[in-house]
Amino acid sequence: MNRTRSLLRNILFFTLLSLSTRSQQIQPGGIKELHAREDSLKLVCEKIINARESAERFRADSQFTRMLVRALKVDHSFQFPFDSLSTISRLYAPDSSFRIFTWQVVRDEGMHRRHGTIQMRTPDGSLKLYPLIDRSFLIHDQADTISGHDWWIGAIYYKIILKKYQGIPYYTLLGYDENTIRSTKKRIEVLSFDASGKPVFGGRFFTFPNDTLRKADQSRFWIEYKKDGNARMQFDEDKDMILYEHLISETNEPNKKYTYIPDGDYEGFQWKDGKWVHIEKVFTFKLQDGQAPVGNPQQENKFGEIRPDTPAAPVKKVKSKGSGV
Repeated sequence: MNRTRSLLRNILFFTLLSLSTRSQQIQPGGIKELHAREDSLKLVCEKIINARESAERFRADSQFTRMLVRALKVDHSFQFPFDSLSTISRLYAPDSSFRIFTWQVVRDEGMHRRHGTIQMRTPDGSLKLYPLIDRSFLIHDQADTISGHDWWIGAIYYKIILKKYQGIPYYTLLGYDENTIRSTKKRIEVLSFDASGKPVFGGRFFTFPNDTLRKADQSRFWIEYKKDGNARMQFDEDKDMILYEHLISETNEPNKKYTYIPDGDYEGFQWKDGKWVHIEKVFTFKLQDGQAPVGNPQQENKFGEIRPDTPAAPVKKVKSKGSGV
């Protein structure tokens, strides 16, 4: 009798465990709905980029934002990759605690507005979002600003680096900013979460203790260079460092950032004791063309999802009809 009861308890336990695991995954109906919504989002994405008039691009941007929120309200949408949205950057945190969407809408060559949102992973699959409101044009001292999601210094992110200090996770974001008709920026900043779980951008994480000319600590760091300069900024896994190209003015006008181009040297940042410590010269020799220690610079401008291993089940493609919106 006792053996029978024990067997029944085991069967009940594994049945409940199976049901619990299934409840944490997108159900077939949800997958079908998300594919339908993704198809509609893709059409609007193309208008954000390709519409001839700026007013039409901004209307498409507003429509896309509303449609994306509706799609993310589907239970367990965090597991759905939206991988056909090729003009939207979609990055999962290395620990799968959140993912971040970023994109931009262009009014003209001199004005780009970034948009984005952070989707948190939740135990029950419900939606928890933090919309990113681009206030770049209102923030004058960007090097020292610490802000929340509603005062965001906009960028299109292409890499998330997870570091920890005293058990607290810090997520370093690499992003680029089209900036102006003459120059482009690439930026490094740290994203953390406060005691209430809200995102915080910036902090005194960037230090320069060993530089020839000592600088004050900064909340974020960026490089600015000539529009077609193609300066690289990437994380080197082997060196465990952020590397970026050293820049010089091609016209010997250091006050004009739009004249800056790479000169073959590399600088970097290394994580030490909860700070990104600047290294003035990473290599003792200059690299020639084709010898760069990081990937093709075109790769970092390609929007795409970087998805770490997660316990979520893979999502299969399901053919669907209609917009679903």
